[in-house]
Amino acid sequence: MKTKVLLIDDDLKLARLLTEYLTRFEISLATAGNGEEGLRQLWRDPPDCVLLDVMLPGQDGFEICREIRKTSGVPVIMLTARGEVADRIVGLELGADDYLPKPFEPRELAARIQAVMRRQHPAQQGELVKCGDLEIDPSRRSAHRAGEDLRLTSLEFDALLAFARHPGTVLNRDRLMDMLKGGEWEPLNRSLDVLVSRLRQKMGDDPQRPRYLKTVRGTGYLFLGGREDDAQE
Repeated sequence: MKTKVLLIDDDLKLARLLTEYLTRFEISLATAGNGEEGLRQLWRDPPDCVLLDVMLPGQDGFEICREIRKTSGVPVIMLTARGEVADRIVGLELGADDYLPKPFEPRELAARIQAVMRRQHPAQQGELVKCGDLEIDPSRRSAHRAGEDLRLTSLEFDALLAFARHPGTVLNRDRLMDMLKGGEWEPLNRSLDVLVSRLRQKMGDDPQRPRYLKTVRGTGYLFLGGREDDAQE
């Protein structure tokens, strides 16, 4: 069954190239030349993944990503011509699952799409994970706290599940980046910190008195499993 991907980008030459190229990977590409048109297509015929250019006419890609995340958890891969770390961090803060600097090789884009789809539909689902008032369902790829849906993106869900499956264990950055393989992680940028910050916000977890995610300075993060930690970070 083909993967349905929506490309929101005003580069018509790129759209034609990718439409033809991605068919060999069982990827069907729909295109939109601006954000408003892209949003209309997304609501009318929801795709499996969105490719979203940052530099769009009218509303830029960041604004469109914000609109998408108000109602949808569809995986979003942001495309940025500048490739700046700041752009990538903003994208992750808004809920993007991955980013790819332009120019890129079409084969790398295909690999990124396949990676986010594997995260969205893992081969081994696993059993329900319960930690305090937090409930994580790998089969549905959903997480609830006190019965409220956390509305996590694909990348946020994978990170939370990785933490929850290793309670009481400090996960260093290298190990976390390996667990979340498929995204482009750079040890010296803030991408991982941004991801953890988004998880904390959605769970309502106070970083000064955490119940779920504690920062271990200079090392990584510790999943507390729902108990309040007495020590400050």
